[in-house]
Amino acid sequence: MPAVESAMIPLGTVAPDFRLYDPRQNAWRSLDELASPKGTVIVFMCNHCPYVKHILPALLDCAREYIPKGIAFIGINPNDPIAYPDDSPDAMARIARELDFPFPYLFDETQQVARSYSATCTPDFFVFDGERKLVYRGQFDSSRPSNDIPPTGADLRRALDALLSGQPLPTDQRPSIGCSIKWRQQ
Repeated sequence: MPAVESAMIPLGTVAPDFRLYDPRQNAWRSLDELASPKGTVIVFMCNHCPYVKHILPALLDCAREYIPKGIAFIGINPNDPIAYPDDSPDAMARIARELDFPFPYLFDETQQVARSYSATCTPDFFVFDGERKLVYRGQFDSSRPSNDIPPTGADLRRALDALLSGQPLPTDQRPSIGCSIKWRQQ
């Protein structure tokens, strides 16, 4: 299956509210509860996608570095777990525990949150400022499972550093590339 690019919605878009289930914590979590006044990273991700698997250790390292600086990270899995059992809530909780995710990993059962963010692929990154306005959307970095570039999160880190320092964010934002979101059959 060919890779899909993120939609690159307009900068300044306000983060849509949500309330989603956190299988690891067996609790419902909301954007209001999880967002940070310094900035919030929302990444649409899943368990089975090779693009997510490729960057996951570096993503977790990035989150562990920036969460203490006041940046919130939120993972959201929008995939259909009937067609993709590896993306079930039980599997999400298991991987989040095994890898000690430093952020909540939420299940978008109805897929309405992914639609409201115009998410198209996994991984798909969105960074919002303290007013919940979109300041970055796009790739984690230029690493892909098929190239020899190690994942570092360079693009996301550049955006977060600019956000934290009050500097203008990079304008050379490149789309994320990954597996298409596995939409339920209607």
